[in-house]
Order: sequence, then structure tokens, then C-alpha cells
Amino acid sequence: MTTPKAANEPKHGAHPEKAAERPLPNDRTSLLELHQELRHRRDALPLLSEERAETVIEIARVEVQVARIERAMDPPLG
Repeated sequence: MTTPKAANEPKHGAHPEKAAERPLPNDRTSLLELHQELRHRRDALPLLSEERAETVIEIARVEVQVARIERAMDPPLG
């Protein structure tokens, strides 16, 4: 019989460092490159997997950072 994993143990395929803890680049060009890499990674992952969900969250973080940078531009992009 298998024992359930402890709540603090990382699940199979999960990264020990959470996406929210990773610092993002501060320039738009690097963020857009990272966004493209993350989309490719997401597309290669199985549907409904935890790793895919984490990647989607990281993509959203990048998109929010890009929006912040674009709003701060003079004149704002968008």
C-alpha cells in the first residue's frame, strides 16, 4: 500500500521554486522573449497537468509585468 505524500513535499513534475517567487526581467524585450518561451513550454505539456497550470500562471505574471511597463511608457503603448 502506498502512503500519501506530505503536504510540503513537491509533487511529481512540480518545480521546487514557485513561479511567484521567481524574479521577472525588468525590460519589455526580455519579458516578451520569456513569454514566448513559456507559451512553447505550456503547449508541450499535457492538458490538465499541474505543471501546465503553473506555466499558465507564470505567463499571466509576465503579461501583467509587460502591461505595467507599457503603461509607464511616454506615450503609453496600447
